[in-house]
Amino acid sequence: MTRAAYAEAFPAVTGRPLIKLPQVAGRSESEIFFDALALNAADLNAGGEAERLLEPFSAELAAALYARRDHLARDGQALPGAAEAVAAVAKLDGVVQTVLTGSSKPSAMLKLRAFGLDGYVDFDIGGYGNEAYPKGTLLRVARERASDKHKVTFGEGVTVYVADSPRDVDAARIGGARSLAVASGRATAAELRDAGADGVLPDLTDTAAVAALVARMTEHSPGIA
Repeated sequence: MTRAAYAEAFPAVTGRPLIKLPQVAGRSESEIFFDALALNAADLNAGGEAERLLEPFSAELAAALYARRDHLARDGQALPGAAEAVAAVAKLDGVVQTVLTGSSKPSAMLKLRAFGLDGYVDFDIGGYGNEAYPKGTLLRVARERASDKHKVTFGEGVTVYVADSPRDVDAARIGGARSLAVASGRATAAELRDAGADGVLPDLTDTAAVAALVARMTEHSPGIA
């Protein structure tokens, strides 16, 4: 479904067919789009044209995904324990939950809504894949948005990034956050520990453990998870 949406959105913005789609998994929309330009329409990468096309591409991609929204719940699935985990963390005092994702804001909202998870997330303060920042920088941007909106200083030491890859653990470190790594992706628990994660869980099914770790990492101050 995602590949079909990319194949529809790319020519709508560039006027060129998407002959070759770059690696998608674990990457942001901006990274994917710039690589797709290099592979399929290299001349559009020059003179700032790529940056100008990024926003309309994200809008077209979100529209293409929305047209396929019925396929999301049918073909995808929430991770076991995800709904219970975000609901439990939402009950913690002073904790605000948002997303740091490779998807654009409309696409992220669509995907979480498909599985009933959108009610626990403050999308206004999130960091999104159509913003051309490295993830570590994007995490700092999200924290500034949270502070501005909620009129509370969210310090580095009480920001928790729930991650599933060593790359995300690195982004948490760069962004001044603690990392709660979940071995639900391609990385093993051992690989996440070796990357320096502050906490590691095999999955999200132990709701009490997820909430306890977030609470401990955000103790004594407002936090973002």
